[in-house]
Amino acid sequence: MNELFSSINGFLEYILFFDILFGQVEGTTIPFLVAWLVIGGIYLTVKMGFINLHMLKHSYHIIRGHYNTKDDKGIIAPYKSLTTALSATVGLGNIAGVAIAIAIGGPGATFWMIVAGFLGMTLKFTEVTLSLKHREFLPDGTIMGGGMEYLSKGLGEKGFAGFGKVLAIVFALFMIGGAIGGGNTFQVSQAVGAIGNEVSYIKENPWVFGVILALLTGAVIIGGITRIADTTSKIVPIMVTIYIAASLWILAVNIDAIPSAFALIFTEAFVPTAVAGGMIGVIVQGFQRAVFSSEAGLGSAPVAHAPARVKYPVRQGMVALYEPFIDTIIVCTMTAPVSYTHLTLPTNIFRC
Repeated sequence: MNELFSSINGFLEYILFFDILFGQVEGTTIPFLVAWLVIGGIYLTVKMGFINLHMLKHSYHIIRGHYNTKDDKGIIAPYKSLTTALSATVGLGNIAGVAIAIAIGGPGATFWMIVAGFLGMTLKFTEVTLSLKHREFLPDGTIMGGGMEYLSKGLGEKGFAGFGKVLAIVFALFMIGGAIGGGNTFQVSQAVGAIGNEVSYIKENPWVFGVILALLTGAVIIGGITRIADTTSKIVPIMVTIYIAASLWILAVNIDAIPSAFALIFTEAFVPTAVAGGMIGVIVQGFQRAVFSSEAGLGSAPVAHAPARVKYPVRQGMVALYEPFIDTIIVCTMTAPVSYTHLTLPTNIFRC
């Protein structure tokens, strides 16, 4: 069985992550999937006239409920859909993801994470808008949405119904695998490791932590999407506020080190030194970790946004613009200088 899974993983890695440079650049690779998301982000951003910039104010008003109407369809408020999606992205990707990007790609990787977050705003807008455009309302009140729906129905409208259904099935299977691996196993493993370092009992009996976490999580998800949305709408703002407040306090205490930290980030974004792969390696690491952080283009967010109560699909797409903005551009950007100032080491701290 292990050999079978290894073979499947190897095949998928060969298809989705093959190096588009074909090994011609020593010290780095550009995975096909990362390149595809970058190209898609650039194309959609330009095609839509930089909607990720000029619609931020309008998006904020939608989140505040200024455009609620009696014709809205859905079961949860747009804001709660946003916090539900953010609950899956704000976390390890912002902390460990930034640290890994810096360790491998140098401080300049932070700059390219910000750029990737900017492009990711358009990707989120696009995939969430498509999700609501093709969502399905079932008789029992359940709302079906996400990549499965817009792949099958959207491509069906273009005359590729069979191909769309195949892609929808493949996407659903990948989503399950991603949820089990990256969305659950990795998160719990890191959490039990961090808590175990402080609580010896948990370190010796990690199963206890697993049971507690399973019970708490079960109490939320058994209540369905409405309870999930209600819970995340309370937890996520507190979580983000505490993180930002703690970061600002650390930066305030070490204010003298901030200019050199940001100078190093921007300098090494274009002229990296002693980094594998040079500038290409820095860019790739930045984009890879930004995707892991915000999940823009991966298809998970459209599922969380599908039940949103809006009149027009594009409105929820605009709400989704704020996900990469909060998750990557704000939180990840604060993580990098905090790492530098908090450790109070020389300017080569980013290469530790």
